[in-house]
Amino acid sequence: MAEIVEREGYRVRVKVEVPAEKVGESYERVLAKYKARVRVPGFRPGRVPRKVLEARIGREALLEEVRERLVDESFAEAVRELGLSPVAARLVEGEVKEGEPFVYEIEVQNYPEVELPDWKTFELTASTPEITEDVVDSALEELRDRYAEVEEVERPAKAGDLVVVATEQGELPVDLAKAPKAVVSALEGKSVGDAVTLPILDESGEVSSNLEAAIRSIKAVRRPELDDEFAKTLGFDTMEAARAKVREELEQRAEADAREARKAEFLDKLAEGLTVEIPPAMIDREIRAIWEEIAEDMAKKGVPFEDYLKQLEREGKFDEFKADIEKTAERRVRRGLAVERLIEVLGTELGEEEWKAHLADLAQRYGLSVDDFEKAVGEDGLRRLYVRRLHDKALEEALESLEAAS
Repeated sequence: MAEIVEREGYRVRVKVEVPAEKVGESYERVLAKYKARVRVPGFRPGRVPRKVLEARIGREALLEEVRERLVDESFAEAVRELGLSPVAARLVEGEVKEGEPFVYEIEVQNYPEVELPDWKTFELTASTPEITEDVVDSALEELRDRYAEVEEVERPAKAGDLVVVATEQGELPVDLAKAPKAVVSALEGKSVGDAVTLPILDESGEVSSNLEAAIRSIKAVRRPELDDEFAKTLGFDTMEAARAKVREELEQRAEADAREARKAEFLDKLAEGLTVEIPPAMIDREIRAIWEEIAEDMAKKGVPFEDYLKQLEREGKFDEFKADIEKTAERRVRRGLAVERLIEVLGTELGEEEWKAHLADLAQRYGLSVDDFEKAVGEDGLRRLYVRRLHDKALEEALESLEAAS
C-alpha cells in the first residue's frame, strides 16, 4: 500500500507499507542466501542453524539488508501505483521489525510539471544569407586549391607559394596566397635553411608576438584556371554550368544551415520562456555529465584532466569555469524539458519505417551497413539517436506550424 502524504511542486513525500508476511518472507530469503554461502566449523554447508547464522552475521546487518530489499521492491511498485516519475529519491524513515509491517517514508524529487510559453507568437530572426557572386567566387577558389598541383622548388619563396617552416612545436605550412601581409613579407625572398621571424597577429590584426622559425621547404602551387577545361574535371561541359551548380549547392547549404539556426533559436526561446521548477537532482546529473564530457575531451587531446583543473586554479579561473558548467547544465535541462513537453503537446511520434530510414541514412554517411552501424553505436547510442531524432522532428513540426501561421 502506498500513499502521497505531502506534495509541493516537484517535492513528493510518499508513505509505503509492506505487510508483515512479506517482511518475514524477505527475511527468510536473506537467511537462505547466507546459509548457502557461509561456512561455519562443525556444520555442513547449508545446515547452519538459524541462531548460529544470525549470531555470525548479526541481526542488525540482516535486517538492514531486508530493509534495502523491501524498499527496492515496494518503491518501484508504489511509483507505478501513484503515477510518479522520480528523478531522485531519499529514504527518510523506516525500520524493519520481525513480525510487524514495514512502514517507511521516502522523499521524491518528481519529474516537474512544465508549462510552455505561447510559442506560436515567437518571432525568429535567423534568416538565410544571400549567396552573392563573391561567395560563389570564394567557393570556386576553394575548388582551385583542392585541385592544385604542388611541386617542391629550389628558389626563394614568392607570392602564391606554400612555405613549410620548422618551429620548436614542429613543422608549420604557410600558404602565401592566404597568409596575412606581415607574414608574407617575412617569408618572400627567403630560401630553404634561412632563419625567419614570423609575426603572430591578434584578433585585431596587430602583432602580439613573434615566432622564430627556419624554412624547411618551398613548394610552388599551380592552381587550375577557372575555364571550361577545369569545368570538365569537375564533370561539367562549361565553367558557366559548374558555377551554376556551385551556386545551387551553396544556396541549399545556406538554407539548411538557416533552418538549423531557426530551430536552435526557437528552442532557446522556448526554454527561456518555460514555467517550471526544476528538481536539483536533474541539474546535478547534467553537471556530472558535462564534467565527464570535458574529461573525455581532455583525454583525447592527451591532457590529464587534473592538470587542466590545476592550471585553471593557478590562473584564478576555476570558479568562473565551474559557474559556466552550472549555467550550461541548467540551460541543457531547460531545453530538454521544453522539447519533451513540446513532443507531448504536438503528439510527435517517430514511426518504425521513419526510424529505419534515419538509421540507414546515418549508416550510409559512415560507409557502413545498418547492422554494422547499430553494433558500432550500441544500445545506449541507439537510444540517444532515437531521442535526438524525435526531438528534432518535434522542432521541425513546431517550426512548420509557426511559419504557416506567419
